[in-house]
Amino acid sequence: MRSDSNPRVYVAGGEGLLGPALARAALRSGCAVVGDAGGGPLLTDARAVDQFIAGARPSWVIVAGGRSAGIGGNEQFPADLMADNLHGDTNVLTSAHRHGVEKLVYLAPACVYPRRCPQPMRVEHLMTGPLEPTSEAYALAKLAGLTLCRALRRQHRVSFITAIGANPFGPGDDFAAGTSHVVAALIERMHGARQRAADHVTVWGTGRARRELIFADDLADACLFLLRHDDAPDAINIGTGESVSIAELAERIRAVVGYAGRLEFDATRPDGMPDKRLDASPLRALGFRPATRLDAGLAATYAWFAAHIETPSAPAVAGRP
Repeated sequence: MRSDSNPRVYVAGGEGLLGPALARAALRSGCAVVGDAGGGPLLTDARAVDQFIAGARPSWVIVAGGRSAGIGGNEQFPADLMADNLHGDTNVLTSAHRHGVEKLVYLAPACVYPRRCPQPMRVEHLMTGPLEPTSEAYALAKLAGLTLCRALRRQHRVSFITAIGANPFGPGDDFAAGTSHVVAALIERMHGARQRAADHVTVWGTGRARRELIFADDLADACLFLLRHDDAPDAINIGTGESVSIAELAERIRAVVGYAGRLEFDATRPDGMPDKRLDASPLRALGFRPATRLDAGLAATYAWFAAHIETPSAPAVAGRP
């Protein structure tokens, strides 16, 4: 095992929302970054992944890759999402072990917890009940990756750790219809509705479901913090300790966007998990707390959207997480 004072970090899954945030966090932490901003291999190509890790020789790896989607994408493409994540996670984890990566963080989403999980969710609740049906295939793939990471640690004594993050959002998010998550979906739809002077936006579900949201840069900073300060065999949650109902979130986004129309909730659409809050007290005990409050993060996300995304013409219907 190497012990570098300025580690070389490979972000597996360098595109999308989290990849650039993780690369920025690594640079802020004094690390060198390899394969960032989508410059690494296609994760589902085992040979390409192995050749890349063998050549780049990263000291640390953060596994945050694999396709993901909101409820629409989870319902339409469950097999694609599951297969992509199973192949990609397996390729990165086994290659990282093969080539002597010093330390690795495997980052899983909060949907790996059971649908009817006690709140706040703790790591001992994992695999104690059925998953949320709308995200079951994707969540099972991420549970498999989390389990493989822990198995590699147990069998080979490698310093591979697992983390479970709250719902990330922020600049650079996916705002496309059908694949976006709740914050991006609501921002895109309300912005479009404001431009068209539409009198309402319809939000999927009852609005009663609760979600814990975390600014992407805070989630990324937490991953780098764990690489430097944690080597526990158990998974650790990365969250804010606060949650918000979808109805309240929609109202906050309406205020940020400046949309004057009304919100209509379509109860015929699924809510997903009724509640999804993480117990992040072990992370706080290590000394880490997220820096960005929800309203500030929403404002930064909308400012990025308004500056970079051309609003497509689409019905004023917002997705949910």
